[in-house]
Amino acid sequence: MKPFLKWAGGKRWLTEHELLDSLTVSGKYIEPFLGGGAMFFHLRPRTSILSDLNTHLIETYQAIREDPQPIQDLLREHHGRHCKDYYYQLRGTEFANPTDRAAKFLYLNRTCWNGLYRENLAGKFNVPIGTKSLVFDADEDFVAISTLLQSAEIDCCDFETTIDRATDGDFVFCDPPYTTAHNMNGFVKYNQRIFSWDDQIRLRNAAMRATERGATVVITNADHPSLHNLYGGAGKIDIVARASVISGISKGRGMTSEILVML
Repeated sequence: MKPFLKWAGGKRWLTEHELLDSLTVSGKYIEPFLGGGAMFFHLRPRTSILSDLNTHLIETYQAIREDPQPIQDLLREHHGRHCKDYYYQLRGTEFANPTDRAAKFLYLNRTCWNGLYRENLAGKFNVPIGTKSLVFDADEDFVAISTLLQSAEIDCCDFETTIDRATDGDFVFCDPPYTTAHNMNGFVKYNQRIFSWDDQIRLRNAAMRATERGATVVITNADHPSLHNLYGGAGKIDIVARASVISGISKGRGMTSEILVML
């Protein structure tokens, strides 16, 4: 089952990595930085706790869980009307109904520039239109996605609140916001804007507490000396190579590396 969202920093590429072959989920699956949920859809756990701080993202997951068919119907309608004028018209439209808001969120995600999510100071989504035009895919099964989400608790909250719920046998997958474009130069400067160093420390501490309660924790992060030092001695650190595709120009794309921390 594939994610229904394209999300910056998404982990579709990681789901097939051999480092994860030995991982099993005997208890709850817990993911506190949900985003596109690639690992969740790959593992398809029996029970899970999913969370994120993005209220629009979480509302979309909840709406699909509760009633997927109207959202799929609206996506078909958006697909038929998609053009530059329609994109900006819908981007500026406010809806009272969560189903309409979820369909709008999905439409913008699929047609905006590189699937990026960004808000202005007023909290309004302001990403320009992209080059993709596929909004509705007849092969996409929102009913199956909804069925999988039935056994998931989906919350909008801080990551530490979610990780602190992990108990013996649970599996916690943490994919915090970070950029790998500046792995070796100005890491703290560039990443401080999206996930502060204090948050990195809070994440490490929350993960360690979870392992003390018997949970297994896997964390992805930027391949930078400061993070190697942060997790040094706490668990196994592997460096994994991946393609960087978020850049808007081809020369900004290429291979980069991230770390996979197993606690």
